[in-house]
Amino acid sequence: MVVKKLKREDVLAACIGGAVLASGGGGFYEHGLEMGYAAVAINEVPLLSLDELEEDDIVLTQTAIGAPAGTTDWQMLGRDYIKAVQLILEKHPHPEKIKGLMTPQNGKSSSTNGWLAAAALGLAVVDATGDLRAHPTGKMGNMGVANDLSYQTIQAVSGGREDTGRHIELAVTGTSAYTSKILRIASDLSGGFIAAARNPLSVSYLKEHAVVGGLSYALDLGYEILSHQGKSGPEIIEQIAAFTSGEILGTGKVIKKDIIYTDEAFDIGQVHIKVGRSTLIVHVQNEYMAVDTKSGKRLATYPDVISLFRTADAHPLSTNEIELDQEVTLFKIDKSQFPLSSGVTDPSVYPEVEEALGIDLYRHAFRGN
Repeated sequence: MVVKKLKREDVLAACIGGAVLASGGGGFYEHGLEMGYAAVAINEVPLLSLDELEEDDIVLTQTAIGAPAGTTDWQMLGRDYIKAVQLILEKHPHPEKIKGLMTPQNGKSSSTNGWLAAAALGLAVVDATGDLRAHPTGKMGNMGVANDLSYQTIQAVSGGREDTGRHIELAVTGTSAYTSKILRIASDLSGGFIAAARNPLSVSYLKEHAVVGGLSYALDLGYEILSHQGKSGPEIIEQIAAFTSGEILGTGKVIKKDIIYTDEAFDIGQVHIKVGRSTLIVHVQNEYMAVDTKSGKRLATYPDVISLFRTADAHPLSTNEIELDQEVTLFKIDKSQFPLSSGVTDPSVYPEVEEALGIDLYRHAFRGN
């Protein structure tokens, strides 16, 4: 068996490809680079497919929980990612079966989730994701266990500034639905963004419910983008569309940005883009979740990938980077063009997001208009 070792150049590719799949969230680009480079600097990190593990081996999900718009005073250090995993290893009845870490989503930093803890603790990074793109709630990346009352999970978090007294370390057991609520509160109390590890799941389960090869998708997309550096922004966006079978929804100027931070560690609101004589409305809950015309026609709905590029240089914009009068290009990869996990096809994970946004999602995504 030839085991791939993650290299320094893979860090950049993962973050660049992940930035497109981040859909406005997925963490912070610089943070992803920092954690990824630290990982490959301290140890060789194997990237394993699920087929390279035993069926009863266990994989943890590593993530960051909170609002990515940069409006809060958060702090996550490398040691926080490591500590979150250690807390689960201490609490799990069979820690020797835990062989690797995976990310629940791709994103600007979330594509390198787990790399540093894997390097520090002698684990592997596993080539699977809980969702190909980024999403606002843990339930959407929980691969079908979000509301399974028979599944008892372990979830742990670490993060926050010690100098302000907001550093928190916490490990909880229980159902995914209720422990996830506790972690979201901990994120807010720590400053709005916190490192987490959760959901010990078997390889056999992941083969059925995760996006197998989801990290490789981000890596391949990142290398494709890097191969076109030096071209204009519009040319790079066209290449991304061709590589992903994506679609450009329109290019225009931002005329309105109305996003607020909530005490549940969410950034919620809308971004309006003037495209010719039309106005496109992007609905935001941490990530871009839907796109409507002003007349109410739905153009894109989660779990479609929805990206907003700065047109001039094809930089994928997080919600905190959007500015009024900016020229942007709105982009979509339809969900039919990539594999979906059990988490995003589960109707029970949608109501709380639909209520927060005041729009339908699941009906548009899976039942037609």
